[in-house]
This record gives sequence, structure tokens and C-alpha cells, in this order.
Amino acid sequence: MESVIAELEGTLVKNPDPFSYFMLIAFEASGLIRFAILLFLWPVIRFLDLFGLEEFGFKLTTFVAVVGLRISDIESVARAVLPKFYMDDVDVEAWRVFSQYGKKVVVTKTPRVMVERFIKEHLKADEVIGSELVVNRFGFAMGLVRDVGSVSDRAIKLFGDEKPSLGLGRCGNDDSSKFMSLCKEQDHAPFTKTKMLRNNHRDLNSPLPVIFHDGRLVKRPTPFTALTILLWIPIGVVLAIIRMLIGIVLPIWMVPYMTAFFGGSVRVKGKPPSPPSGATTGGVLFVCTHRTLMDPVILSYVLGRKIPAVTYSISRVSEILSPIPTIRLTRIRHVDAERIKKELEKGDLVVCPEGTTCREPFLLRFSALFAELTDKIVPVAMNYRVGFFHATTARGWKGLDPFFFFMNPRPVYEVTFLNQLPAEATCSAGKSPHDVANYVQRLLAATLGFECTNFTRKDKYRLLAGNDGIVSSRAKNPWLGSMEKVVSTFKPFIHL
Repeated sequence: MESVIAELEGTLVKNPDPFSYFMLIAFEASGLIRFAILLFLWPVIRFLDLFGLEEFGFKLTTFVAVVGLRISDIESVARAVLPKFYMDDVDVEAWRVFSQYGKKVVVTKTPRVMVERFIKEHLKADEVIGSELVVNRFGFAMGLVRDVGSVSDRAIKLFGDEKPSLGLGRCGNDDSSKFMSLCKEQDHAPFTKTKMLRNNHRDLNSPLPVIFHDGRLVKRPTPFTALTILLWIPIGVVLAIIRMLIGIVLPIWMVPYMTAFFGGSVRVKGKPPSPPSGATTGGVLFVCTHRTLMDPVILSYVLGRKIPAVTYSISRVSEILSPIPTIRLTRIRHVDAERIKKELEKGDLVVCPEGTTCREPFLLRFSALFAELTDKIVPVAMNYRVGFFHATTARGWKGLDPFFFFMNPRPVYEVTFLNQLPAEATCSAGKSPHDVANYVQRLLAATLGFECTNFTRKDKYRLLAGNDGIVSSRAKNPWLGSMEKVVSTFKPFIHL
């Protein structure tokens, strides 16, 4: 079997410096203080690198980023956060060469616990040769790297008497030379071996995409980006409070004008339906893609009236602060169906049949319940763009989702109204609820340029958080702490 051994930093991923990934560990597993400390030490680390002391600089980075953290928290970030950023940095040409071999091994100086999941699941490698963190008997990282032998010795042990067919690494790099000399052939960027190897009927377009990911940061925190985020946070907090107060206090028709004044933007396409008149029996069911918790709220702002939204397992704080009515579902099918029917008899209603948000350009499987309850279905394609912070979380406290959305310098929402489904496309024409739900999913995906998937809410939360996505009042946030008591104190003063 032909085999390949490749370096991760600077080869399979373009960036040779893993510093920004340690910044992600610091931010997501610990908090803002550790994030800031590591950033302020970056000039010292660079100074050590310039004087040929890269190993000491790397050990200092590792120590500050992980000392005192539970190894389970590091593993959680490595599972839910890091793969997205690694994937964005993948060198596709290097991966195409790498993927054509039978046995694939990756060498990295980054601790194995941080990269193993991404390398094995997305790059489809068989083995990872990386550094190992020292962990005490209580499960806490000591910030030290355990001596597990040289890269070349570990590679020899892994391959035995057979030399690797190809070594991929950086030209003139000392770390690469430690294992490249063991290989029959060597290659480095630009990778010309792609033209020489057979396709072997493999998909060479790109690695396995990341559909689900977590974490608050939108951009990989390079030193410059991290400094920008730190400087923006005090401004963002004030701006978020002002924006949220505008949505809660002002009349709903005035909100879009004030939002634009404070940097937000809502772009509307298509023609929204008219509000229900007295002669109309029942309301319209708006079926939306689910990008953030703000989807039904933004839809209400666009329509100029408060449209109740169907919710499931969202934070109580989010319900308290919501400027629109919310209808909490039980996930007991007949109970939820009866509740939705009663609301539709009163007027319009918003539902997001995916059941949870998805950040990437994919749509999750639509629940078919909405199709059984009404034929007045208006699909609405919702999408958003933010600069610094994601407005969704699976591992943290969901009550802060709107706050993080409004902390962005210029949050942008795009709302596209599609035509109401014709009668022949609904259940009244003999279509099954699943057929109607799948049709609406495909319609919305085509409008946004997204892909349909068969993944569900449970799939997302089991991957990212290790649970079924049920909100707990004890859900933690590593650096802002719980605000539930604060919000409860001010609840009498908040009028929806």
C-alpha cells in the first residue's frame, strides 16, 4: 500500500504558525482574560522566534493557552470550534496529493488533542503524530508538553520496515526534514505530484465540509484580528445595549429606521403578504430558514407588526427580552399541533421547521408538522452577515445570542419573501406532509444558494455539545458568567 506522511502547519493548512488556534482555545475554553494575556505575550513569543528559540516560544504559547483547563474543555473546543477554522485554511492542492494515498499520516507540532478530530474526520488521515499535553490525575492540563520521542522515531515505529512513499512538507524547514528524509520521495509547494498520480475514483474537489461548528468568533484570531476584537468589545457592549433597548422600547414600525442609524441593515426582497383582514379566516404561516434567534424578530420588524413565533427550548431570558410573543412547544406532537392551530386561528404565525440554527450554507431537515396544519404557507428565506461574533451557540448560554448579534459593528439581515404555496403543492391537494416540507426546504435552499441535508437538531447538538439540545438553566458561559439573576431583577421593568 502506498503511503504518505505530511506536515500540517504550512503544508496541509496554509498558515505555518499555530498561534491563532491557541488563541481560540484560550477564548472558547477559558475566557477573555486568558485570551488577552496570550495576545499581550505575542511580541515576546515573536522575539524568541527571531532569535532561534522557536521551541521556547511554542512552549510558552502552550502553557498560557491551556494551563489549568480541563482536558475535556479542550477536547470540546477541538471538536466544536477548531475544525471550521482549520478547514478555512486548508491548502486544497496539498490535500489532493495527500488524499490519493492509501495510508495517510499527519505530523504536527500542535498538541494532538487539538487537531486529531479535524485531521481524521475531515482530512481522512489514519494517524496523527503530535505533541502530548501533561494532564494531572484530576483531568486538568498542566501547561507542559510530555516527551514522547522524536518525530522521526515515532514515524519509523509507525511505518516499520517500509518507508513512506511520499513526504509532504515545507522546503528548508527543520521540522519537516525530521521525517522527510525517511520518505522515498519528497514534495513541497507547489505540489506537482497531483498530475502524476491516478485519480483512483476519489473525490478530489475538497475535504469533507464542516456543517456544524460552534464558538463565538467569526474570524480566526490572528494577533491583529484579536487586538481589533479586544478594542471593539467595550464599544460593542454599549452598542448592543442601545440596539436591544430600541427593539424593546420603541414602537415596532420605528425600529428599522433607528436600526439603520446605529449601523444595522435589513435588506428585503420579494413582496410580503398583506396583514389578515377581518373577513379572512385564519392567518398565514411564515416558514423561515433558521439562521439566528433573531429571525422571527427581524421578520416582524419588516412586516411592521408583531408576529408570534413558535419556539422550542430557548433561554427564558430570550423569551423575556423578546419584543414579539413566543409560543413554546413541548415536542409532544398532538399538543404542539393543537397549540399552533389555535394561534393560526388568531392570525399570522412564524415557524422555523429546522428546529435549530445552522451557520453554514446548508439547510437541516424540515419537520413536517407545519404542513399538516394549514395550506396558507409563505416561505421566507432568512440570511445574515456579521463581522466579529456569531449569534448562535450550542455549548454556551443561549440567552446571550441576541447580545452577541448586536455587538457586531454592522449586522446585516437579508429577508426574501417567496410566493405563497399554490393549493396544488399543499396537503389539501393530496400531498403528504413530508413531501410538502421537502419541497419548501428545496425552494428555500435554491433561493439562498444553500444545500439541503438530512441532519436534525439532535445531530447538531450531539456533535457540538454532547446532548440533545435541551436548554439548561445551568448552561455555562466561560467568561461572561450567568446574567440570569440580573435579568430576573429587571423583569418587572421590561414591557413586551
